[in-house]
Formats: sequence, C-alpha cells, structure tokens
Amino acid sequence: MQRSSFQANYALFVLLLAYILSFVDRNVMAVLIGPIRAEFDISDFEYSLLHGFAFSMFYIALGLPIARWADRGNRKFIITVGVFLWSLMTCLCGMAKSFTTLFLARVGVGVGEAALSPPAYSLLADFFSPEKLPRATAVFTLGITLGGGLAYIIGGAIYQHFETSGAHVPLIGEVSAWQLTFIAVGLPGLLIVALLSLMREPPRSGIDGNKAAEAVSLAEVGAQLGAHSRAYVGLIGSMSLLAVLGYGTMAWYPEFLMRSFEMDRAAAGGQFGTIFLIAGSAGALAGGWSVQPLTKRGYIDAPLRVIMVCALLWLVPATLGPLAQDANLAVLAGWPIVFFLNAYFGVGIAGIQLITPNRMRAQISALMLFSTNLFGLTFGPSAVALLTDFLFGDDLKLRYSLVLLPLIVCPLSAILAARGFKAYRKAVKVVEQNTVTS
Repeated sequence: MQRSSFQANYALFVLLLAYILSFVDRNVMAVLIGPIRAEFDISDFEYSLLHGFAFSMFYIALGLPIARWADRGNRKFIITVGVFLWSLMTCLCGMAKSFTTLFLARVGVGVGEAALSPPAYSLLADFFSPEKLPRATAVFTLGITLGGGLAYIIGGAIYQHFETSGAHVPLIGEVSAWQLTFIAVGLPGLLIVALLSLMREPPRSGIDGNKAAEAVSLAEVGAQLGAHSRAYVGLIGSMSLLAVLGYGTMAWYPEFLMRSFEMDRAAAGGQFGTIFLIAGSAGALAGGWSVQPLTKRGYIDAPLRVIMVCALLWLVPATLGPLAQDANLAVLAGWPIVFFLNAYFGVGIAGIQLITPNRMRAQISALMLFSTNLFGLTFGPSAVALLTDFLFGDDLKLRYSLVLLPLIVCPLSAILAARGFKAYRKAVKVVEQNTVTS
C-alpha cells in the first residue's frame, strides 16, 4: 500500500494534540486535590473516586464496543465525536455544585476519551510501516507526558491566578478558582475538532478493500487471543501492573511534596509538571527509539524486552524518591521516576499492533486499554489512598504508600514480560506470513 508521508505526519500531529488535551483534562484534578476536598468535605479515598473511578468506569466499559465500531467504521469520525464530548464534559466539571454532579461530569469525560485511543492506534498502524510504527506510537504517547506535565503546570497556574478572586460567569453565577481551571482546560477541544476535520481516513492495510467494512466476530478475536495467549498476557499483563504504579504516582506525588515538605500548590504542580514535560517525553522517545536497534540485532521480541528493563530500572527511584527527607532530593528522584513511567507504554502499543491482524487491532488494543485502565486508573490512585487511609492511617504517611506500591508491582511486571518472549516471537512471524500471502 502506498503511504502518504504528509498525511501520516499530519495525522500523527493532530492525534498527538488530541492525546495531549485528553491527559490535561483527565489529570488536572491532581493539582486540585486540596480545593476539591475542602469544597465538598471529602477524604482522600472519596477524592480518589472522582479522580479514578468516576473517569474510568465508562472509559473502560465503552472501549470495547467503540473498538468494534472502529475496526469497521470511520475512525476519524469516532475520534472527532469523542474529543468534542470530553471537552464539553470537562467544562461541565467546572460548573459542578456538588460531589454527585462533579462525579457525573467526570464520568462524561471518561465516555468521550474512550473514543480516542483504540481508533488512533489502528489509524497509526495504517499510516506507518511496521518499521516506523514503534517510533510513531512513541511520538503519539508524548501526549501522556506533555498532557500530564501541562496539566500540573497550567492547572496550577490557572488555579493560582483565580485563587483569590474567582469569577462571575453568565448563566452560572459565581465560580471558584478550581471550577475555572476545569473550564479553561476544556475549551481548547474545539480547536482539535477543527483540525481533525482536515485529517483523512486511510485505507486499511493488509486486507482486501472489499472486506474492510466487514466485522470480525468475537469468536475470531478470541481465537487470536487464545492462539497467542502468552504473548498477549506478557504485554498486557506487564503494562497493566506498571499502570497501577504510573497512575498512582501521577495522582499522588505532587501531593506528597506538598504534605511532606509544605510546598505550595503552584510550586509542586509546576515542578512536577516540568519533570513530566522533559523527563517523561525523553522516556517515551527513548522507549520507542530503542525497539528498532534491538530488532535489527535479531530481537524481534524487543517490545517485551524494553518493558521488562523499564520495570526493573523503575523500581529503584520509585522506592527511594518518597523516602527522601529533603524536598530537593524528592524532586530530583522524580526525574527517573517519570522517565520510566513513560518509557514502556508506546512500546507496548506498537507491540500489540505488530502481533495483531488489521481488522481486530482496535478491539485488541481496547482490551489492552481495558486492562491497563482497570488496573491503572481504577486501582492506581485508590490503591495509594487506601494504603494511606487504612494501613498507615495518617495523611502525612503518604510517602510510605508510594514506597510500597513499586515493591509489589515492578518485579511482577518484569516476570510477566520475560515469560512472553518466546510466544511473542512466534506471533510476529505468524502476522508477517499472513501479510505476505494476503
């Protein structure tokens, strides 16, 4: 299939912008923990339900049916509707007057964002060749680091700007600083919708054009997963465990800096956001760029090997950082923590595409997201909060919750990845053979 370099790069650019916005909109709550807890008089655990569970419950549940639609429908249209919806619901978070209405608005954000990733992964696999795909997905996953970093920096700055005054919004009335923060980060979604309108839907690679709109049965998807179960468990299982640590860290590390060292909210958000922008982006690119050299040396299971190495190396700073007794050391440890937090995910996305037939890529990608988000979004922030509230019983012992988590998940993730090496190599060869004969 002839691939247009301009269209591929434009699509990657716009999808990256959408991914950045999605992480700004979902993670801006991390710098608003204090004001939201004070507004509704809630505990850490109740806050974690807003940050994680409310967002993830439909984000996870709708991923699979949306992916089935994406495997035979117009992926660009699906993404455009999703961006518009989650941007609207983010603005509605800023109009919430109770815990319940904020919870429901967060559910809406999750519903909209469910429409982005599986169709985007499928689009990138059609825009880019197998050799270029790991790097393209690494660039796409910069959305996590850029969006996550901007959420802390912009969120903290907007909140600080409106902290003393708030504002009067027509038809809504008086709006506090944390509410204005949500509205401000939700509005740019309209620009992304306009840019998406200029993106083309590419033809699907590796299949007969007459069959592109045919639905793959769930039995066929199940057969693919069953035939290569160890490879998929190695990828999805290891990524899901690391997602617990990743989302737990993103949600609570800035709060740890505030509680343990009395940093003000804007400073903690700004410092952690800067780390996310620089170290996180470097990690995402380093992970994606490390696959091709390993593959050229004969390691066709390179994606799993990179994930295993990330899990093992991440363990050291993730345990030492929260134990730091000095704010500067805690911030310094944040750099390698965030580097490895972002180094594995784009690699895993590419790994899924490379062992999966075209017409079920979005569905199996959605299964991967179902698992990583079930563990990460739902359990990550809440796992830290549960340990703080019920094991240690002291808000100031948040640091020990952040220490315990990597000691559990990093070794298990590395083991799962290593156990999938042989099966992954077999799955890659099967897809390559089928592509040649199709």
